[in-house]
Amino acid sequence: MAAMSPDPSPRSAGAPAPDRATRIEAHGIDHIPDRERHGHPRELFSVWAAANVNYLSLVIGGALVLMGLSLAQALVVIVVGNLFWLLTGLLAISGPAAGAPSEVITRAMYGVRGNRVNNAVTGWVISVCYFALNLAAAAGAAFTLVERAGVAVDTGVKILVVLLIAGVTLTIGVYGHGLIVRLYLPLTIALTAAFGVVAYVVLLRADFGHVPDAPLTGVDLWATLIAGVTLIAAGPLSYTTSADFSRYLPRNSSAKAVMGWTALGGFLPSVVVCAIGALAGTVVDMSDPQAALESMLPGWFGPLFLLALVLGTIAINAMTAYSAGLALQAVGLRIRRSRSVLVDGVVAVALTLYALLVSNFLDTVGNVLQLTVVLLGPAMTVYAVDILLRHNRYDGRALMDESRGSSFWYAGGVNVAGAVAVLGGGGVAALCVDTAYTGPVARALGGVDLALPVGMIVAGTVYGLLMRGRITPRA
Repeated sequence: MAAMSPDPSPRSAGAPAPDRATRIEAHGIDHIPDRERHGHPRELFSVWAAANVNYLSLVIGGALVLMGLSLAQALVVIVVGNLFWLLTGLLAISGPAAGAPSEVITRAMYGVRGNRVNNAVTGWVISVCYFALNLAAAAGAAFTLVERAGVAVDTGVKILVVLLIAGVTLTIGVYGHGLIVRLYLPLTIALTAAFGVVAYVVLLRADFGHVPDAPLTGVDLWATLIAGVTLIAAGPLSYTTSADFSRYLPRNSSAKAVMGWTALGGFLPSVVVCAIGALAGTVVDMSDPQAALESMLPGWFGPLFLLALVLGTIAINAMTAYSAGLALQAVGLRIRRSRSVLVDGVVAVALTLYALLVSNFLDTVGNVLQLTVVLLGPAMTVYAVDILLRHNRYDGRALMDESRGSSFWYAGGVNVAGAVAVLGGGGVAALCVDTAYTGPVARALGGVDLALPVGMIVAGTVYGLLMRGRITPRA
């Protein structure tokens, strides 16, 4: 699955410094030459695991029980929804092949100009929204820690706490890939230990035979099951940027290993943490997950649990900020990657303060996660189909060419096939939505929301048909 011949040339004067944890990453969306490739696919497990042992997964797991599902039904939904991590893993194999981030590889799908729009919407805007939601979750736990330290949490203190958490998060994002790879292994171990205690306590008290007082049946049951899968799937589908974290791997890295370690790193912790949230929901009211879980935990562990919630959210947000920074560069903003990450932080902090001080956080989480799949499902499907059509053979240097003579200029800088597939899939999915609003298809089906599967099927089919015969995999 190699894309091109090795680059044996020596390092030239002024070339970016090697990828190290103690040095700010010099590379942005530019091609990573073979002489700077390093590491093993197994490193990807801890990168993705640390980002998915987090508070948001607990919230979603508990929400499934609040939606009226039995424990058994919730656990099935959790497993099925998290199977979408396989797609995240598939997209990651394009990183070593191209030596480029996802934000550049998608020029093959949308064209040089079309890809700028793609990165602006599915890359930057949605990433910043996720950053804000996760930051709001971390801030809520941090506020409780501050209160226990005897400090009154007024508006000023809330703003200060949000800025502090954002500062730590953005520092990791600014230092970039090297620090993320080095830091996330010990972070995974620490978070696993903390959530292991939570799991032990919850398992002792959980009602394994939990069934709601008024069990859902018929259309209501199917509508809730599909909504739950969509809610879970929104997590892995948000990572259409998984090649960002695999692009430094050697070109000859096993595609199966890259896909497997990425998918497992996301799937395993997400299933476990979501399941903990669902199990807790059988005995406590998870409409306020943090307070509910704290009521179950021993007093001495409370502060450690809150700290783990903050650290887990910092881990996921540092990755989000990192990719959002690359997306800004890919949009065409001529700015260093380290500075683009800071721009992301400013916008995300503003959105976070709105989410905390104005809106209802839990409702915001549900609506945003379910609505993003309207675009993210089709976008990820088009990316996956393109990988299969090209046999994962991407010419990294050709992808860097933004001129009119580029192999990926297509018609006026836009690949009509990619644009039609994503817009068509997203448009049809929007008709099937039943969350922030009810689309006509969902209304006709009695509230069953088929936005996720329909959008993905339409986008993948359209792209495959329009690109079939137009792609000659490059050796």
